[in-house]
Amino acid sequence: MVCSTCGRVILVVLLGVVGAAASHAEDFYYRLQSSAIETNRADFGHWGPDPENYTAWGSHSNRLVPVYTFGTRGAGDGIDLTSYSGQNSVYRRAEEVRRIYGREPHDTVHPDAEYLDQTNIYDLQRAAIEAGKKYVFLVIFDGMDWQTTWAAAIARTGRIPYREGRGQGLHFLDYSADGTTQYGWMCTSPHNEGTKVDVDRQQVLNPGGALFGGYSRERGGPNPWTPGSDPLYLIAKSLPETQRHAYTDSSSSAASMTAAIKTFNDSMNVDYAGQQVETLAHWLQRQGFAVGAISSVPISHATPAAAYAHNVSRDDYQDLTRDMLGLKSISHPEEPLPGMDVVIGGGHGEERDKDQAQGQNFQPGNVYLTAADLHAVDVAHGGKYVTAVRTPGVDGRTRLMQAAEAARRGGHRLLGFYGVGRYKGHLPYQTADGDYRPAPGRSKKAESYTPEDLTENPTLADMTRAALTVLGSKDRFWLMVEPGDVDWANHDNNLDNSIGAVFSGDDAVKVITDWVEAHSNWRESLLIVTADHGHYLHIVRPELLVPPAAADQRPASRR
Repeated sequence: MVCSTCGRVILVVLLGVVGAAASHAEDFYYRLQSSAIETNRADFGHWGPDPENYTAWGSHSNRLVPVYTFGTRGAGDGIDLTSYSGQNSVYRRAEEVRRIYGREPHDTVHPDAEYLDQTNIYDLQRAAIEAGKKYVFLVIFDGMDWQTTWAAAIARTGRIPYREGRGQGLHFLDYSADGTTQYGWMCTSPHNEGTKVDVDRQQVLNPGGALFGGYSRERGGPNPWTPGSDPLYLIAKSLPETQRHAYTDSSSSAASMTAAIKTFNDSMNVDYAGQQVETLAHWLQRQGFAVGAISSVPISHATPAAAYAHNVSRDDYQDLTRDMLGLKSISHPEEPLPGMDVVIGGGHGEERDKDQAQGQNFQPGNVYLTAADLHAVDVAHGGKYVTAVRTPGVDGRTRLMQAAEAARRGGHRLLGFYGVGRYKGHLPYQTADGDYRPAPGRSKKAESYTPEDLTENPTLADMTRAALTVLGSKDRFWLMVEPGDVDWANHDNNLDNSIGAVFSGDDAVKVITDWVEAHSNWRESLLIVTADHGHYLHIVRPELLVPPAAADQRPASRR
């Protein structure tokens, strides 16, 4: 028997394969990344301290990270970024370092330190609000250090637009905010690494952990683009071990920016001993502000949860989500927190039957948001949130905006829940060329998306528009936006995905600046764009990141 349609189906499949292969052949950053993974070596650079090993390091580092502010220059003491940098750096004064860390870490005080501390991000926001700022935006590119930004700027411009300093080539690098933008860099080291906890009892078992934080200007470098004397120092591998300082995780570093504390890695808005600390969002709600948090990764992952939740463990996701949505949790079993006005992020589709890290009250099903909790918060069942959840056959952007409009009209809150479950619930990587066809990373596997993965999910920029639709109807608000997939790409040593993630975050920043220009001004608005920590990408030959076609089109004088 002959199948009359088989030939057509096979032809379509073959054409699809050929088309994908042709697309990849033309995709410069896909080929660059794929070759680096295949050979574990790249002439343009490497992840980690070994130039001969492209994938030598897949975790965070203690690098200084950039800070870009808008609405701060000339805005007064405590708001102008120079209140915390240069001669005003806390790292020039031993008493200030002791205040922040609770002790004086070795080699951390330096007379020439120019950098902020991460807790100064909280200080700046608080000062701006007390001075009358009405709209505050904190954009945390998870894991985006200076080197990651540089790679993205090279990819965007097709040239090497800078070799030090703030740079140019991305919206948040170029935007002037009517002359009010400023640039600096900050230390992200935590209180300690190695603290053990009991999630069921919400107790810290060994206060102080195993390795204290701090920062050596000599060994780590004076700024984000100048290497220090010890390439192993920034990843806590120095010898002797007494020279080491801990590098941060995302929850500890986010808590520095949202709760003004140095705390232990993997905690959520508790101090080194496990005591709950008020966040900026909690304080703001008492002042009449609306508050929101959105992310391209799961809604209660480290950074967005740090906007609001309490827990001794960042991995207790279901309880963290409960705090964010105003439900009773392991941390607030009797009187729940008020809950946030807008919560949008990923996590949809990731299911587990068991999760020891979440303790005895873990409910099988979605890792981040239980079916019972989703039902309880929905306005359709007497809750406070208009919900928008990824649904088969439904356009994600359209559904989210419809929900946002309904929430605005009805005076309700907004909850959006999206993502690709088989990839731990994050939004699809758009990749450097925007084709959503990722190259492989250190796992040697590349993510692959269906058409439905792309249409049924909004982008981070879409999430930002939806959040502003709701929050923009309020008199005053605070919004955290996290391009969290930058960090996930960097953990995977995936330059193609990392560049694309920076681009998608940059698009979200432009949504914010467009909103300020249309609805406010930089006298009453504050935008901070920064990272929670760095990774350890080394770009040794940046010219090799310039696509050949772009290089060929440049004037000879620029080569």
